[in-house]
Amino acid sequence: MGTEPGLKRSASEAERGSTMFLALQVLTITVVAIAMALALAHALELPGKLRLAKEQYFAIQPIYYPGFTIGGAAEPLSLLFSAILLFLMPPATLAFWLIASAFIGLLAMQATYWILTHPVNNFWLKDVELKGVSAGFFSLAASRGPGDSGDPDWTYLRDRWEFSHVARAALGLISLILLVMAVAL
Repeated sequence: MGTEPGLKRSASEAERGSTMFLALQVLTITVVAIAMALALAHALELPGKLRLAKEQYFAIQPIYYPGFTIGGAAEPLSLLFSAILLFLMPPATLAFWLIASAFIGLLAMQATYWILTHPVNNFWLKDVELKGVSAGFFSLAASRGPGDSGDPDWTYLRDRWEFSHVARAALGLISLILLVMAVAL
């Protein structure tokens, strides 16, 4: 009888740990889904935006800020939560490798943004006065970009921006599927 309260306490701690782990899994999948959804929204606009004339394209491009900037916070959070989830998984299990693969996909999604998309964002926004979160975010790496070499062809920048989001959406979707598979095991 003296050990019964200790056993109950251990079971309760195990249940809390299990509940917290489940919450982490759900939270990770949610933020990855948000990150993927934002890139997918851009990708789904591609056919229509490719038909726009320069003036129309330039007129609509600033509508994404600050909304997508705020929603974009899901991307670093998806990396953080998936890294924590990976750390908590037993190594060399199928779930571990699925989460590791999802994490690599999310890293590639971020790399695509910083290498291809962000410099073009800075070019689109060079004459736009941003405030708050957007102003701070777009000041990152603002000194280097495709506009540094004069006046680049706007269709090159459009295509680079648009197709980088297609790649990001694909990486986000693959990562989301891998995470869901890992959790479903």
